[in-house]
Amino acid sequence: MLGGSPHVVGSRVPVRRLWAFYRSGASIERILKRYPQLGPAKVFDALAFAFDNEEVVSADMAREEDFLARAGQKPPRKSLNPDQIELPFQIPSPGDPVAPERPAVPPARKR
Repeated sequence: MLGGSPHVVGSRVPVRRLWAFYRSGASIERILKRYPQLGPAKVFDALAFAFDNEEVVSADMAREEDFLARAGQKPPRKSLNPDQIELPFQIPSPGDPVAPERPAVPPARKR
């Protein structure tokens, strides 16, 4: 357990992440495709922990949402389509601040 948050044994994957995927309708096969390094035994073990300790995992998820809210980030969107994977970036909406473009690197001088 790291920082009070249960993680899958031997990994940095939080149990809350697998639980959220599973509860949103993702199949075990889908979870294994997303986290192939875990293997079926660790995924089933993590989900069994979550089923046996729903209050612990729910509290962990609430802490994550609170942390993200305080950091000014939106919590992960709960997809209605379990086959759709949330990407780590989003398309800017009209009115969102735009990052300045990087200046072009001048070509190297030949000697």
